[in-house]
Amino acid sequence: MKTIFLFVGKLWSYLYPKGARRVTHGIGRYLYTGFSTRSFKHWGERSLVNPYWHELSGEEYISVGDDCTFYPDVELTAWSEYKSQHFTPHIFIGNGCTIRSRNHITAINSIIIGDNLLTGTDVLLTDNAHGSFTKEHLTLRPQDRPLTCKGELRIGNNVWIGEKVSVIGAVTIGDGAIIAAGSVVTKDVPAYCMVAGVPARIVKQIDTIER
Repeated sequence: MKTIFLFVGKLWSYLYPKGARRVTHGIGRYLYTGFSTRSFKHWGERSLVNPYWHELSGEEYISVGDDCTFYPDVELTAWSEYKSQHFTPHIFIGNGCTIRSRNHITAINSIIIGDNLLTGTDVLLTDNAHGSFTKEHLTLRPQDRPLTCKGELRIGNNVWIGEKVSVIGAVTIGDGAIIAAGSVVTKDVPAYCMVAGVPARIVKQIDTIER
């Protein structure tokens, strides 16, 4: 039986070569982008979504610039309501951004992303959390805790965020910063520096880079 399946697979590769697959995939991206982005507050020219969103909510509060690419399984959510809470969220993504697979971008207040952001996979960008570190909240199930937010999350231009990074809360990341893989960012990151660790700390600055 395995031999038969292998033979059928090889035969299918002749009937449906790589070039045809690329064309079909490209057409699918345009169709899915048109279908899934109609309700966005703004969707820029030449920006594309590779099927499929993992979750998409609150599109009317989300603006995306030109020439952006979203890889599959991105979760993009702007919550105007959560249980009995009401919010006025806003997510703005600038031009030329590349958001890799399984990124999670979620806001109840404001997330502002500048131009040319590049992310690795499995990145979390959130301005909110389920509850605060109090006994009142910790005795509740996490999903029953009220959403809390300390302020806006802002990312500058030309920022590179590595794989499995979490950026949490009212944080500003400056232009040109590099966030090393696996880092957890809970405080502001200056422009033109590299941070790493849990919590993230500056490990290199522009004036110490070897030339």
